[in-house]
Amino acid sequence: MQIATTHKNTDFDGLASILAATLVYPGCVAVCPKNVNPNVKRFLALHKTAFTVVLPNEIDMNKVDSLIIADTNQWKRLDRMESLKDRLDVEILLWDHHMGLGDVNSQWQNVAPVGATITLFVQEIQRQHIELTPLQATVFLLGLYEDTGQLTFSSTTPADARVAAFLLEQGADLTIAVDFLNMAYGETQKKVLFRLLRDAEEIDIKGHHVSIGVVWVHKYTELAMVVQLYRKIVNADAVFAIFVNQDEKQFIIGRSGVADINVHALLAPFGGGGHPGAGSAVVSEPGVTPGLMRQKIIAALKEDQSGRALVADMMSFPVTTVPAETPMHEVRAIMEQEKIRGVIVADEQGIQGIIVLWDLKKLKLEKQWNSPVKAFMKRDVATIHPDALASEAAELMVSKNIGHLPVQQGKEVIGIVTRTDIINYLYGMLPE
Repeated sequence: MQIATTHKNTDFDGLASILAATLVYPGCVAVCPKNVNPNVKRFLALHKTAFTVVLPNEIDMNKVDSLIIADTNQWKRLDRMESLKDRLDVEILLWDHHMGLGDVNSQWQNVAPVGATITLFVQEIQRQHIELTPLQATVFLLGLYEDTGQLTFSSTTPADARVAAFLLEQGADLTIAVDFLNMAYGETQKKVLFRLLRDAEEIDIKGHHVSIGVVWVHKYTELAMVVQLYRKIVNADAVFAIFVNQDEKQFIIGRSGVADINVHALLAPFGGGGHPGAGSAVVSEPGVTPGLMRQKIIAALKEDQSGRALVADMMSFPVTTVPAETPMHEVRAIMEQEKIRGVIVADEQGIQGIIVLWDLKKLKLEKQWNSPVKAFMKRDVATIHPDALASEAAELMVSKNIGHLPVQQGKEVIGIVTRTDIINYLYGMLPE
């Protein structure tokens, strides 16, 4: 059984992507998280008979052998999919436009720096010459427009614009799109906007005009639209709004119109996500007051976001290596004993290959476990120098869809960068 799912608090890009997956992968079932954005909830209430979408609790996870993850690369953002995370018999396919490396260890991926994940799906729909109904085209356009700010965010690419044109040619209804993207502006939104205009502090950071505000609210309801409107009114390069509810829980929404301020990268250390131009985070750290949170955001804005940490600062060592003639059963035992997911195959001449946990699935016969590791290892191994930027390692691992990147100085393997190392780097947890 193949299913497609997306992140909690599902937006239109996530919904559009899992619906598109059912076209790209016939027989696939779209599984939507229980918690969705208010505008998505309103859309589904009106169109619930037009699409086949199920909740996670309606799926027998024991029958799932293929999982398509769309618009996120983090397991914690999925709804009730934990049981599939470590199952070797489940194929993971990742479709995403977030370029930061997450902890989803996919066997195949389509990840590219476009404005919305639905862009990638529509490109595949075009390649397969799949016909769309006007309703499908409208949903896909909703996803594209929401994540690109109607093609105005700095993360928008020519590919997004071409996909938008294609969807309009397929009959996408702009009137419906505008209706669901521009929800009614109620009293709550008016009050929040007034408070931001009245109380938010406007500061200059590295030549950029930034506004940061703290607003107390009864509940989090359609506040992203207020933050976006506020940025336009004050003509700020970036704005960050810290919303505090009656339980003193904090929710941050950020919007940026310049490439130098990456909202996703800035909010990631606080457990947030999103895109370079738009993102959010729920503050779960105890003892962090709104004032302290504001100071943390300012400090993060003042830091150099160019990622000057080096591979040598983040790599793991020592590295487990084995000779090419090592039997596969010994390799398996080493992985189990050392609790690692990859082993380097090397000799005095340097790296010969790499074997990872997923490769063990290739062994179908018992006698294969006595075969040498060289029969199953990957020979074309990407490596990186210890003086390379940590950001280069992250980009290389994303582009090649690899979970282990050996660090090589001359012919000697002096360390390895894993997905865990990259996540620690991305989330600001590098050692002192």
